Amino acid sequence: MTDIVAPASGGFEIRPRRLDPAASAARTRKRYRSELRLKLLGLAAILTAVGLLGLLLVTIVSKGYTAFVQTYIALEIDFDPEEMGLPPDGPYDQQDLRRASYSSLVNDALYAEFPGVADDRQARRALRGIVSTGASLQLRDMVLDDPSLVGTTRSVWLVADDDIDQLYKGFVDPETDEANRRVNNEAIGWVRQLEEQDRVELKFNTILFTHGDSRDPELAGIWGAIVGSFWLMVVVLLLSVPLGVGAAVYLEEFAPKNNRWVDLIEVNVNNLAAVPSIVFGLLGLAVFLNLFGLPRSAPLAGGLTLTLMTLPTIVVATRAALRSVPPSIREGALGVGASKVQVVAHHVLPLALPGILTGTIIGMAQALGETAPLLMIGMQAFIVDVPSGPTSPATALPVQIFLWSDSPERAFTERTSAAIMVLLGFLILMNGLAVYLRQRFQVRW
Repeated sequence: MTDIVAPASGGFEIRPRRLDPAASAARTRKRYRSELRLKLLGLAAILTAVGLLGLLLVTIVSKGYTAFVQTYIALEIDFDPEEMGLPPDGPYDQQDLRRASYSSLVNDALYAEFPGVADDRQARRALRGIVSTGASLQLRDMVLDDPSLVGTTRSVWLVADDDIDQLYKGFVDPETDEANRRVNNEAIGWVRQLEEQDRVELKFNTILFTHGDSRDPELAGIWGAIVGSFWLMVVVLLLSVPLGVGAAVYLEEFAPKNNRWVDLIEVNVNNLAAVPSIVFGLLGLAVFLNLFGLPRSAPLAGGLTLTLMTLPTIVVATRAALRSVPPSIREGALGVGASKVQVVAHHVLPLALPGILTGTIIGMAQALGETAPLLMIGMQAFIVDVPSGPTSPATALPVQIFLWSDSPERAFTERTSAAIMVLLGFLILMNGLAVYLRQRFQVRW
């Protein structure tokens, strides 16, 4: 600190200010306290963010981990050809086995287990309700895989109904939660009898990872949505990466500087990176569906829409990666006689590859988690079959989560959380891959 004084001889003289030691120490302590408060505020912000994220993850996992197991009931199934509507003597071709009646086999096994129910129509209906309606399809697949089962009796673990599944997992208390359960006391008693005989178990839910969507929660899976997301990402990868990288290379390396049109393109690319995703959905609906007539609810239309959304992210990330390459690399290559194209292809792009890969993977991860653009182009349809290509009707994993979250059945709640866990796993994997590639190939100048 200094003071400016006017001596008697005229002019000005700068003299150091003499501070009181106590005042100086007080000011130092005040600065330290301000610095400490700033550090504490930053630490509190980080802890709050981590705490909220942890709360979100704990909530999702606590609601969704039970979807990875499913309740199964063991019944003695008599594959009687007469009961199945097949001739008593074989052989049986695949077409005959497909047309056979398998629901009667399940009903006969239940009636044989509880013989006193066969004469009461309402009781028979309740008894059939403890096993999933998909149990007959399960038996059909078994017979198609092994036709020698016809004419034999086997103990088969069949999928339980979703209400029985929720009851067995403890989500519904049969004693105190009568208003919220759809299983009567008689059906609960039958399940308890089977449980005492060790014929009710929780097994790994393979249906969740091998089946498509279904109206019945116990038969609903995410495999169709995963395959649909895969075809979406294939379309996005094949279109957005070459277009985005090519546009970034031209704007950064070949476009004239201080050009009005180039400046306009750069401004619009930067603005498009911040446009809400639903706007791209409206654009895809107007252009790809209404103008070009692409099939609705197809990965091709969805991939083109997500490509429009991903392109600005890839362009911005690629340009930043190209700028990180020192000018001396370009000047050295030009100095030994390389052309501009050779400089970019042989020197600049390989050195900028880590940043380009990072931006590409982050853009792909963003596209994988998008829902609004896909809803706008009609990918929220109920699709049971697994898509076989980019033009087949399909849904995506985020859209599947959206559809399940709106379903009234209680069992869809845990499946929604389980699908969110799978989606988060894919996103974490992709972002982790981006970090690894950046660290693996990064060059420090």
